Amino acid sequence: MLATIPASVLAGITGYPVSVEVHVSSGLPTFTVVGLPDAACREARDRVRAALLSSGVDWPPGRITVNLAPSGIRKEGSGLDLAIAMGVLVADEQLPAEAVGSMAFLAELGLDGRLRSVPGVLPQVRCLETAAIVVAPESAAEAALANGPVVRAPTTLAELVSALRGEDSWPEPPLLGSADLREDTADLADVRGQHMARLGLEVAAAGGHHLLLIGPPGAGKTMLARRLPGLLPPLDENTAIEATMVHSAAGLDLPSSGLIRRAPWQAPHHSASMIALVGGGSHTLRPGAISCAHGGVLFLDEMGEFGPQALDSLRQPLEEGSIRVNRAAAMATFPARFLLVGAMNPCPCGELGQPGRCRCTPVARLRYARRLSGPLLDRFDLRIHVGRPEVSDLFDAPPGETSAQVRDRVNQARAIARDRGVAANSELPDDALDQFAPLDPDAKHLFSHSIAEGRLTARGFQRVRRVALTLGDLAGQGPPLTGGIVAQALFMRTEPVTVVHDPWSCASARR
Repeated sequence: MLATIPASVLAGITGYPVSVEVHVSSGLPTFTVVGLPDAACREARDRVRAALLSSGVDWPPGRITVNLAPSGIRKEGSGLDLAIAMGVLVADEQLPAEAVGSMAFLAELGLDGRLRSVPGVLPQVRCLETAAIVVAPESAAEAALANGPVVRAPTTLAELVSALRGEDSWPEPPLLGSADLREDTADLADVRGQHMARLGLEVAAAGGHHLLLIGPPGAGKTMLARRLPGLLPPLDENTAIEATMVHSAAGLDLPSSGLIRRAPWQAPHHSASMIALVGGGSHTLRPGAISCAHGGVLFLDEMGEFGPQALDSLRQPLEEGSIRVNRAAAMATFPARFLLVGAMNPCPCGELGQPGRCRCTPVARLRYARRLSGPLLDRFDLRIHVGRPEVSDLFDAPPGETSAQVRDRVNQARAIARDRGVAANSELPDDALDQFAPLDPDAKHLFSHSIAEGRLTARGFQRVRRVALTLGDLAGQGPPLTGGIVAQALFMRTEPVTVVHDPWSCASARR
């Protein structure tokens, strides 16, 4: 007998429908899986057999052949276990074909017959056109986000077989949690002093501008960066779905509601490889840290310690908002529109600018400065120096504004940007700046002087212009951009590393 069961597989963050064809015939007892399966998929023969026997179901004694169609798509992972088990039961006439005719199945099977969740349930459910989908209870909330098939979530294979035979009713699906929009435990009011850095966080959140924090150890760079997600508004519907699909495909935890509404936070270690940042793999293409930060914040602490090749791999996603991963056997496109925040010391020891305290040689300073290439550095709209707080700020200063107070201004600035047709000012195209960010004579003079001195590139000019527009929105100042606003935007784009310019250090660097 032959049975065909609908299922799906994951490639990148895209689901592809798969037909699991199971043929049971007489002959020597064998179990063969064909159709370009990987090792985990081929091991389904042992998991399925043990799960059926543990559930009190007979195992066919003959020859079993499983074909995963279409054969041109590589099948990876254990998500086809349940579909294979259903195909065996239907082909062996232990289940009527009508009982599973309008259902798809997506779950891994434990040896005891328990249904287990698999990564990437949401994109896999979205590609199916069946009336119902059977998943593990842990995946029910995520599968329901597809707004398509009816979600069934039995706990064990025995419960599923009983429901399909009509012996028992379908178990109730798990209750969906509410959207996770609670306040961050890390509040901006905890930061004492650091007025310029606080303003930089607010501007970065309001306009979606990339931020680089430079300062000595213990100045509070990481503390400031961790409070940035609390200033960002909730994700819109489209971005929330994309972020949830990425996190699901990457195997990361999802909120109880299944949908990610809060801005994600990713902080990879400085030893992370380029593939860990941008995504990929030899056979299984998985999202990297930049895609997992889609709609939120990617924080690179100790940015000067990252490999130069890994850092330069961020340049294209910063411009396009997506990353295309190409391998010999596969290709995938991941969303990657994130807010980049970097933190680094001014030199390897962190004491540059403190007379008599810096222990770095000129060669070490130059090598450290070269970790950030010019093109990558040019993509940071804001470069804020974070000094150690004053003693009076630590002990006597009153608490600053809370995250909620700053977020209100951020939401107002974002609302103005939406009226311009974009989510944030950083997304405004260059040809729209003349309409929304015209310059008065003083502003033109400041820009002309900075470009003539080589302090600004053409890209930098447009980026500073967008920052000035965000500053104007936060201050309630409409166009044109004045010289004062532009001067403030230029001041917030200072050079990140001071290099010693003397003949002896340059000669030492060449040696």
